Amino acid sequence: MSIDNSLPKKASGSKEGLILVLGSSLTIMGSVMVAPMIPKIAAEFGPTTPDAATLVPLAIAGPALAIAICAPLAGWLADRAGRKKLLIIATFLYALFGFVPAILGDLNSIVVSRLLFGCAEAAIMTCCTTLIADYWHGEERMKFVNFQVIAIGLIGSLFFVIGGILGEESWRTPFYLYLLPLLLIPFMLKVLWEPSEKSEEINKAVASAPMEKVAILPLIIGYLMILGGMVLNFVVPIQAPTLLVEMGITSTTQIGMSAGLGLLATLVGSIMWPLLRRVFGLNLCNAILLTLLAIGLWMLSSASTYKEVLFAVTVHGIGAGLMVPNVMAAVMNLLPLSVRGRGLGGFTSCLYLGQFISPIVIGIIISTGTDLHGAIYNLAKVSLVVAALWVIAALFLSSKTPTPESESSLP
Repeated sequence: MSIDNSLPKKASGSKEGLILVLGSSLTIMGSVMVAPMIPKIAAEFGPTTPDAATLVPLAIAGPALAIAICAPLAGWLADRAGRKKLLIIATFLYALFGFVPAILGDLNSIVVSRLLFGCAEAAIMTCCTTLIADYWHGEERMKFVNFQVIAIGLIGSLFFVIGGILGEESWRTPFYLYLLPLLLIPFMLKVLWEPSEKSEEINKAVASAPMEKVAILPLIIGYLMILGGMVLNFVVPIQAPTLLVEMGITSTTQIGMSAGLGLLATLVGSIMWPLLRRVFGLNLCNAILLTLLAIGLWMLSSASTYKEVLFAVTVHGIGAGLMVPNVMAAVMNLLPLSVRGRGLGGFTSCLYLGQFISPIVIGIIISTGTDLHGAIYNLAKVSLVVAALWVIAALFLSSKTPTPESESSLP
């Protein structure tokens, strides 16, 4: 029996869960709240700053690169120094570096502050996800993974719209909202606990089985799945504003509402996930979510009106809502306690690397001779092909894999 399944559940549930899902939601605020500001930031710094065409997108997408680089280190620190301590420090730094662009007048300094902001995000996401895996097990863990994703989608959609509204007069205003997480720190200090401090049984388990093996191939599949999935996922928040501007829609409120609707649609996927997981299993759920992403991207690539864009991002968002809990739950269940921070740090790294390279992938496809619409359409076709491969894999492994309810299914 693995360490994970032998440990009793120590978390009371509501308080710890609320703090952790709110902490997890900080990472979605890091990107979605300022994405509608891209046109205004470019308009202010473009005429006066060399390489502004490169620096402005980097100011928005740079945190994802920082997270991808720093998440493995954050996971190592979480295993060595403790999840709670690192989470509290990272939350303070998140508020500090998140707010700073509001008072900076130099685009290069803003980019640097956003990269440091991303390092703090890496620690927050890794620690929150690891603590969820530490505190709950079995079906309780599945429920909290889903709760985490639902909260991220709900809070992300809310702040996308809020960011767009506040940015109507000045792109700097939304950055003040990054000070709000300071209010979480006292609750983190009071409610959260280190597993090694709370449960003597955890210490004994780690000491008795420090070399427990990890199923490497399923773990790599999970990492690749979340990396590729996030490339497809972030086409909407990064590219939809450009498509809308081409249609003549320049209002940051309308742009924010379109992306906020996509995030809100992830709630539908997250709510559907527990039932779909039980009926179809994790592997076929991957096929379903990739098909939904493909349909959404195809519709977005051919959209010619604002309403068509809204419908496309809704379908796409449902697939995205299925993706994160489906892949995250499988990866969590592959990792014993002793390496859980590092393993989930790798997962977080792949998740945000996918976000960062999404516009790069689009740019590479465009360089082959197509336009933005064609690039999105090509990604839709790739998503559909991979979905078909998951169907084949699910059918091939059906006689060898556990039941859908089992935690050890392939990601």
